[in-house]
Amino acid sequence: MRFDEVTHFTEYQYCYLLSRIRGANNYPKQVKSTGNPGGVGHSFIKKRFIDKGSFNKTFTDKNGRSYFFIQSLVSDNSFLMKSDPSYIKRLEALPEIEKKRLLYGDWDAFDGAFFPEFDRSIHVSPPFEIPKSYRRFASLDYGLDMTACLWWAIDSEGRAIIYRELYEKNLNLTNAAKRILSLCPKDENLEYIVASPDLWNRRQETGISGAAIMFDAGLCGLIKADDRKVIGLRTLREWLSVFTDEFGKKRSRLTIIDGSCKNLIRTLPALQTSKLNPEVISDSPHELTHAPEALRYGIMSRPKPFPKADVAYDFDSFRVNRKDSIKEYLEY
Repeated sequence: MRFDEVTHFTEYQYCYLLSRIRGANNYPKQVKSTGNPGGVGHSFIKKRFIDKGSFNKTFTDKNGRSYFFIQSLVSDNSFLMKSDPSYIKRLEALPEIEKKRLLYGDWDAFDGAFFPEFDRSIHVSPPFEIPKSYRRFASLDYGLDMTACLWWAIDSEGRAIIYRELYEKNLNLTNAAKRILSLCPKDENLEYIVASPDLWNRRQETGISGAAIMFDAGLCGLIKADDRKVIGLRTLREWLSVFTDEFGKKRSRLTIIDGSCKNLIRTLPALQTSKLNPEVISDSPHELTHAPEALRYGIMSRPKPFPKADVAYDFDSFRVNRKDSIKEYLEY
């Protein structure tokens, strides 16, 4: 089965037609589609192919179905470039969102995006070894519907690298604390974990706060986040802003490691602007907000660069997995 301009189909139409691929024969069953970002089917096609990690490699889901996404830009069409070289100029004259979609094949570009400056080619990096000297901390957005925790490294220039994430449903406070600890290597020195202030609210039935429950489960170093949304989102936008460095390379103060932070990479560019207040993100769909909330808490903790070589710094003085190094950080 072949789809042309697949994003012009709804998800129901696409999936229904897939159900018609059948036959009592040995012919392989296969679907091929072409299309551009945008259109009524943009979101489900992006979720089905781009967000699943099938970019130039095969992804197989739990049902045994395989997906493969091949990006082809207009510049790859040698026949068109030869017969109509001015076509690119016409695409460059389009409004910014349409230009990103049709000229650059940008699946993160859509009307109403809260962070239109997000660019995978700049903000997402292949894995690399992070120096142990970099300052490290974590940021946490806890909820029974989703626990989102991000691990940060800060270089000497104050730039941030998000190198690990936890994104898991149905974890109570104790299990969430244990899952976070299980992902921290013993030699990893996190200075703190910044979390939503509501973790410090006392439970009416027990009189004990969520932060205290996590502390009892072994998770130390929790500190309250600055939860001002508008200021936090403005600050996050500054960290995402793109600049050109001294070598002429486009960069950002925030880098996310590919592979280990797939949910942050998926949800951050998908955030929509609230129709009631353009300064905040839409709370619908709510599933998209958890990892970006943890990101906002981390930014608002004002992470400092790691000290220069001539400055002494005691990494052992504060660890999130050592109760004997924690003082008055929890309010029972």
